[in-house]
Amino acid sequence: MVPKSLIYAFVSRGGVILAEYTEYSGNFNSIALQCLQKLPSSNNKFTYNCDGHTFNYLVDNGYTYCVVADESAGRQVPIAFLERIKDDFVSKYDNGKAATAPANSLNKEFGPKLKEHMQYCMEHPEEISKLAKVKAQVSEVKGVMMENIEKVVYVLCSLQLCYAPVAMSAIFTCHLLLG
Repeated sequence: MVPKSLIYAFVSRGGVILAEYTEYSGNFNSIALQCLQKLPSSNNKFTYNCDGHTFNYLVDNGYTYCVVADESAGRQVPIAFLERIKDDFVSKYDNGKAATAPANSLNKEFGPKLKEHMQYCMEHPEEISKLAKVKAQVSEVKGVMMENIEKVVYVLCSLQLCYAPVAMSAIFTCHLLLG
């Protein structure tokens, strides 16, 4: 038996719930909706704690992905779940269907996907945690590399009066490497 760590999930456009899924009853969906109304619209991740549960949100390009989890699930598994459903949702509805979909109209199509991702994340928490750690490390390394490249470009640009062809070649090479 898989522990009850991920309890409820939804995808919304603004305040309109497009798809949701849960196997449990409780007031978590109304609390999640209240939190949704108070979220900033900027792209970001948010977590609220209430009564032994975490309400985890990922806001991205006008859509909000939410999962309510037991506090024992930690933060990595719920956030990894949100990333998974965001990627799946974007790949499935990038054609614009979600932009005009009425409330709950994607339940039949995307509700089973929410369930599938929930089950996977609950059954493979070690794998999800390892993946989250690797992604965080890659992101950190990328950030350091970008800072270093910006410093190099700044120095090269300040030398461009003397060595303009060399500076432009270095900038072009940096952009090729980072792709």
